[in-house]
Amino acid sequence: MSLSNTLDRVDADLAAGRVPMARQRLRGLVSSFPYDLTLRRRLAEVYRLYGDAAEAGRWMYLEEDRDAVETAAFEERYGSPGWRMKALAWSGPEALAGTAFAEGQLVAVRTACSEAVGRAVAWGDPIPLEDDEYDEVPDEGSRWSAVVVAIGAFLGVTVTVGVWIRGVIALFE
Repeated sequence: MSLSNTLDRVDADLAAGRVPMARQRLRGLVSSFPYDLTLRRRLAEVYRLYGDAAEAGRWMYLEEDRDAVETAAFEERYGSPGWRMKALAWSGPEALAGTAFAEGQLVAVRTACSEAVGRAVAWGDPIPLEDDEYDEVPDEGSRWSAVVVAIGAFLGVTVTVGVWIRGVIALFE
């Protein structure tokens, strides 16, 4: 599926009120096209619909016209440079950022992370995240998915055990 087709689907999802689906599609696009700042901006807009200032700040972090409250919420949630570097989901050189401001932000985060871990790091490197003050909190969609998976697993095991017991009983009848 092409980028424009997926963006059309995002627009249709938002128009129909399917905000979680739009968010999922945009997260996939940002993962596939990490250098596209317009996709990050659209994802921030979706997180604003959720009222999640930290995630909106996360995806607007590379934009010069970002909201100071959202940026502060992002920096508080992802308290260390290593967590911020991981959260920005960037890969490759900063020069691909497209704007001087975004490039400067990426360089600043990477430099702070390098200083924190005591060695030079690059985007995509495994970074030791020893920050006990921060535990990555799954977003509401992840929590909901976990609940659905747990219920499904419980029902699957229950049905399997029930069928097995019924088969054993039928065997002796």
